[in-house]
Amino acid sequence: MPNSTEIKWLLLAHQIPPKPDYFRVKMWRRLQQIGAVAIKQAVYVMPRTEQSLEDLSWVRKEIAEAGGDAFISEVLFVDGLTDVQVKAMFQAARDKDYQKIADEVQALVKGLSKKSFRDKESLAKIRAKFSRLKQRFEHVAAMDFFGATGRGAAEGALADVSSRLMGTEQVSEKKMKSLREMTGRTWVTRADIFADRAACAWLIRKFIDGKARFRFVSAKNYRPKGNEVRFDMFDAEFTHVGDRCSFEVMVGHFAPDDYALSQIAEIIHDIDLKDEKFARREADGIRTLFEGITASRAKDEDRLERGSMILDELYEFFRRQ
Repeated sequence: MPNSTEIKWLLLAHQIPPKPDYFRVKMWRRLQQIGAVAIKQAVYVMPRTEQSLEDLSWVRKEIAEAGGDAFISEVLFVDGLTDVQVKAMFQAARDKDYQKIADEVQALVKGLSKKSFRDKESLAKIRAKFSRLKQRFEHVAAMDFFGATGRGAAEGALADVSSRLMGTEQVSEKKMKSLREMTGRTWVTRADIFADRAACAWLIRKFIDGKARFRFVSAKNYRPKGNEVRFDMFDAEFTHVGDRCSFEVMVGHFAPDDYALSQIAEIIHDIDLKDEKFARREADGIRTLFEGITASRAKDEDRLERGSMILDELYEFFRRQ
């Protein structure tokens, strides 16, 4: 029998009464709103946290009050499904959410024009819609338990619109201008790092501050302290801008003439945004290596150490070219 510290998941299984008709749709929407994923008909899963337990308990209570039946159980998957497969289901669900936001942001961009900036009424409507999209993004990000890769594209699209509305070229790289200003800082990013965040952290430690300290945090409502610099987070000093991933932004800011870094930036872009902009043949292989790292190492510090070894070798290969 697994001990309690090994249990990672919460399951909600329910039987909803056939009447009223709308109630089934209502409960489906409620489960979508809290980030639950269906693994079978009428069986939903969430990672085991206090917040998830509270959210599922409210759903169970509402079903019971409507005359239905539901129960919540703590489980450890031992057969049929693996943790990796369940995480992939969550990532796929959040990727769809992020893609919808990115598509709507792109539609909003098409509506931006010099005329709309001169028309106060039109500009107010655009700002209101942007605010709603930002709130949706923050809601989806709060349910993004396992770092879906689609987040980068949505985040970059929002940052691009934000920069246009503020009348600046970029919202990132706001205050930081020189390498000297960057030393002695604590660098903060979202937990559960993958290729883009790992590459940014590697760049910081290798080229900016060899003694840099890192914090890996939950992005929800995080407020930076005075000596902290954020990267690859919404409204961070360094994050996605337009169709550029965070690593591209940082390379462009700190080392725009480094050939080897520019080559790695194209690879990281193709991994992070999945748009095949550069069609780098190395991207699939490097992505697989990072997937292996995340599957075998739970701590972000360990992921960064292993990822840095890969990036060191890549940098040396391109440098010798």
